[in-house]
Amino acid sequence: AIAESGPEPLNPKYTFGQFVIGTGNHMAHAAALKVAEMPSQAYNPLFIHGRPGVGKTHLLQAIGNYVQLHGLGLAVRYATVEAFTSGFLRAIRDRSTAGFKDSFRTIDVLLVDDAQFLAGKERTMEEFFHTFDALYESGKQLVISSDRPPWELPDVEARLRERFQAGLVAELEAPDLPVRMVILRARARHDAITRVDDATLDTIARRVTSSVRALEGALIRVVAYASLRGAEPTPELARHVLERLYPEPESARPTVDEVVSEVGREFGLEPSVVVAHDRRRPHVWARQVAMYLARELTGESLPTIGERIGGRRHSTVLTAHRRVEGVLEGRGDGAHVVLSLRERLGRPS
Repeated sequence: AIAESGPEPLNPKYTFGQFVIGTGNHMAHAAALKVAEMPSQAYNPLFIHGRPGVGKTHLLQAIGNYVQLHGLGLAVRYATVEAFTSGFLRAIRDRSTAGFKDSFRTIDVLLVDDAQFLAGKERTMEEFFHTFDALYESGKQLVISSDRPPWELPDVEARLRERFQAGLVAELEAPDLPVRMVILRARARHDAITRVDDATLDTIARRVTSSVRALEGALIRVVAYASLRGAEPTPELARHVLERLYPEPESARPTVDEVVSEVGREFGLEPSVVVAHDRRRPHVWARQVAMYLARELTGESLPTIGERIGGRRHSTVLTAHRRVEGVLEGRGDGAHVVLSLRERLGRPS
């Protein structure tokens, strides 16, 4: 509680170095770093918005950690709107509002998380408005986050929305596929998870697209399930574990014929050649890649895939899948091509 136990502590793990930059968050990251390096001289206020779990709290606390480390004694305070509200109401109850005001208005950098929760709280909005103005007029830095932009905040006073928009408004978007892969690899390294290969991480990254929090949670769920079952974390196991929470839309799955056509384009072969009974090594490899991708992406059964790719038995498809999987696990020649094909065919990214 603010009035009793002081400011909320910063998480030392939330640093700029630990933040994975991608196309959907580079502007917000750059703005946050600039604010951390030059408080009150770059963007003031800085308003960061995005859906839950995309890194807003990470960036706010990264600013705080950076200023505490390099800010030459500048006072930093991080607070959620919920904590601000409970502290304010407690101060009213205890008749200690002067102390509450001082605790927020005598600092140099104020970081406020979850501004959407100001909605409908008239007394809290009034107090926050005066806190904002006091800090801004005295040249102090304000950074605010919300799950939506200022102009879409319901039941928040217009004068507050106007102040939120007076500086820079930066959006944090959900991470794209390459960023999701980097996040999963980083989390696996951090947790010393060595048994999860890129094919399994790719499966998780394609299923879980909403947020960093959900992505890391999915990795932990897959690894825990594998450990409890005494099994290896594989793409098949990941799909099984995540199917109910993150079902793959049927419309997003390519058909076997689409897989064959895309593989043919990649290898410079006609689709009829890919499925033909041709034993030349490049053609065999292309066919095996097609079988692997068809099993990974289409949702069709092994017999159906075998039938669509030259009328082959399901055991042939299984053998091809295992061979390609082995190449991916060993990062062997051809792995990059397979992953590239998978990215193009695995809709949406």
